[in-house]
Amino acid sequence: MSNCAEISPGQPLKTWQQFGLKLASRIYGGRDVVVAVDLTESVGLNAEGRLRLTQIIKDSLQPGDLVYVVPFASKVNPLQSDRNAIALDNGIKFRRKPEVIEQIVNTLPFESEIQFNNTDIQNAELFAYRELARLNQCRLVGSIPLKPQSVVWLTDAPLLTEAGIDSATWIETPANSPFRQSESQLSQERQSWLQTLPLNKRSQVITTDDNRTYQLSIVDIPPIAQEFCTPAPGGKETCLVTPYIVKMLWLPTLILAALLIAGGFYGKYLISLKKKWKLKVSFDSDDNIEPRTCYLKHGQKIAIGSNDLSAISCPGEDIRGYLYRKGNKLYLKPTKNAPILYRDRELNKEELIERDRFKLNCPERGKNFDISVKVVK
Repeated sequence: MSNCAEISPGQPLKTWQQFGLKLASRIYGGRDVVVAVDLTESVGLNAEGRLRLTQIIKDSLQPGDLVYVVPFASKVNPLQSDRNAIALDNGIKFRRKPEVIEQIVNTLPFESEIQFNNTDIQNAELFAYRELARLNQCRLVGSIPLKPQSVVWLTDAPLLTEAGIDSATWIETPANSPFRQSESQLSQERQSWLQTLPLNKRSQVITTDDNRTYQLSIVDIPPIAQEFCTPAPGGKETCLVTPYIVKMLWLPTLILAALLIAGGFYGKYLISLKKKWKLKVSFDSDDNIEPRTCYLKHGQKIAIGSNDLSAISCPGEDIRGYLYRKGNKLYLKPTKNAPILYRDRELNKEELIERDRFKLNCPERGKNFDISVKVVK
């Protein structure tokens, strides 16, 4: 994957496609972070610069981030080194372990080199942004999760300038640099990437020990891919981004839908637990006893027998059993102090009541005492 074909700016993405790419990147996590350090003597990282850069490494990076350290200048151009290639298999995978943090910090070129001069900043920008775009395009083609990206620039050169850069803007650009010509192929390519990629820049000015200044700038790029839609036979069109989004999001969407459905059922269940049940009780064997309504919450029980006002009346003073609610199920539990019949048989053990209407019989001295119960949930 590190040898993906060169890529050029594609078609603008629709809003929903941008949202889909962001959502997929959040689900799968990780970022590309390029630390681009100007090696020329005019920058010369002092204690503050080292502190801020180390602070970024220790406090801002997240597990799963891939870090690329790219020194740049013009003479003996480090950008051409394979060691600094921005490629899928070349980043340092960040983990919150001292040895990983030390590895990244030790890779940073904290000392400037006097033999490096004339920073070709537009060349460095083209390299960084084009290679980052290529990284995500490799992921797109390989159905690998795209990542948001950031470039940490340490340089006194101006960033994101218009195509073509004269001496009044930045005197250090080499005289023979194609980036001095606004119409050159490389200038136009850089400009295309600046216009295509949604760049968001923030800067902090740092003063050197000899009272010169440079900037620590962060340029953030949300997860983005280059869309190329091509006409296909049958009046159709084949594109890259939409199929990728579908492939990346179908399983998380399915899982989310299942969780929402399960959550809905569980929420409904919790609501049902809090709802009181009405038990409408009538005494078929004794017209002198008025029908009554009892209420039953989850975990509560109602006695059958005794003189308690909350109990269901029946002959005798013994409690013959209990109707109790557990969750959304109703149980009848005999005490065996006196007989109680359900469905024409005497109960000797707990039984689940599966009907909303049922009858109980509490016989006394050879006579039946029938009780009808209607459960309103």
